[in-house]
Amino acid sequence: MPVKFQPCPTTGNGVHTWLLSQANRCRNGGLSPEATAQCLRDAVRDCGRVVPDSEINAAVEKAFATGCASPQAQSSGGKAKRRRRAKRSLPSRAALNPALIQSIASSSPGLSDLREASPVGLADDRNRAEEIIDTLFPGDPLLCAAKGTAESALTMPRSLWRGHLQWCSLVVPSPMSARTGISKEGKVSRRCLDNTGPRRFLVVEFDSGTLDSQAARMLHLAQWAPLGLALHSGSKSLHGWFQVGGFPPKNVLKFFRYAVSLGADYHTWSRCQMVRVPDGLHKNGQRQTVFYFNPKLIESHVH
Repeated sequence: MPVKFQPCPTTGNGVHTWLLSQANRCRNGGLSPEATAQCLRDAVRDCGRVVPDSEINAAVEKAFATGCASPQAQSSGGKAKRRRRAKRSLPSRAALNPALIQSIASSSPGLSDLREASPVGLADDRNRAEEIIDTLFPGDPLLCAAKGTAESALTMPRSLWRGHLQWCSLVVPSPMSARTGISKEGKVSRRCLDNTGPRRFLVVEFDSGTLDSQAARMLHLAQWAPLGLALHSGSKSLHGWFQVGGFPPKNVLKFFRYAVSLGADYHTWSRCQMVRVPDGLHKNGQRQTVFYFNPKLIESHVH
């Protein structure tokens, strides 16, 4: 019986997430990995962007790594075990708690309160990109940053980035361990898990609800983990940099799952996921304005 797909969304509306959900649907429908990959290629042709085979293959590999190739291939107990393992390793949007989000938004401070809570005054128009990056990444570590899109990412010493970061959009929120690494596809890459160092910051991104609602959730999360920095993406979301270096991994995962239940984007869980440069420049030309900055808290953890 043919597998019925949910309609593929247009670019910017969750194509990447859709790929994994439909790869799972194909797996459960008894299709092979090869047949699943071909079905996905056919389905994304009109989504508004070119979806590379590497993205499709990654979705297929993840789907078939967390379940069987067909419903008859193994017991339901084995499938349940794999699903639990996958849930532990990758937080999911399925954990969203709308009632809690509404409760926090209606009873907590908003964006103006986030600004006022900043230990460093940010009312002037001075660009602080270099100052903030020096605080986040003291010394001369390898940093991965990009102007415009992640595809243009470069990894090089902090000293070579000096003077350029205010024009960059994206950065990996941990120092890199090497200029290049080997990607999951076996290719040399300037940004992958293989050349990303230990997690120093966990960035929580909210892109739904008003900025006041997002700020309220950010301040709420600051009760559970140290908030060092919060900024506007230059588009529609707030990014909060939480200091988690040295924390037990299980505690970090528990915190992030809670953030996802409040509407955080689960993609920032990946250590090599790029996030917004504080006071950097969005590709749309808008400044990625910093609303909250606590350098003393950051310095007390990174030194």
